[in-house]
Amino acid sequence: MDSTLNLLIYAVLGYLLGSVPFAVIVSRAFRLADPRSFGSGNPGATNVLRSGSKAAAALTLIGDAAKGWLAMFLAAKVGAGATAIAVAGLAAFLGHVFPFTLGFRGGKGVATALGVLLGFSAAVAGLTAAVWFGVVVLTRYSSLAALAAAAAAPFLTAWLLPGTGTTVVVAMMCAVLIYRHKSNIRNLLAGTESRVGGKKR
Repeated sequence: MDSTLNLLIYAVLGYLLGSVPFAVIVSRAFRLADPRSFGSGNPGATNVLRSGSKAAAALTLIGDAAKGWLAMFLAAKVGAGATAIAVAGLAAFLGHVFPFTLGFRGGKGVATALGVLLGFSAAVAGLTAAVWFGVVVLTRYSSLAALAAAAAAPFLTAWLLPGTGTTVVVAMMCAVLIYRHKSNIRNLLAGTESRVGGKKR
């Protein structure tokens, strides 16, 4: 069983890994504007895409997703129990959303959440990604797709991983993700939300 000290260590390490701001790092490497200075102001892949560089957006997406998965993978590699692995993934997600490296104002957590889901189950991650993709194709609203995927993920987890306690962790993560989209929810209701492929001042 994981001790309280071990859980704290994995939480800290997961948070530090999650705090790596790939959107800012990649944008600087591509000599693009800081993603916090345009569009939604969100340091994430969707906003980096608004810079016009699909390559930079793709690298940001991969990096942000990898943080969640890698935190869990490394915890498992050193022999952590299931609870510690879950804590490491949740902490990486929180590190992305509330990174000390960016003054605790980070991304909305969609890609990192997907990485955490992948750490739990490829099937859960795949079906959640399918929900996201389907909503994007139908509506071209990335935010609406993220909200739909976040709403579906706990149910998919309960279905595919019953009795593991993983559903609670996924539900906590998705609740934070939905909260971080509160401005997008207002914009969607007002009809002012930007669509994928569009630019926003």
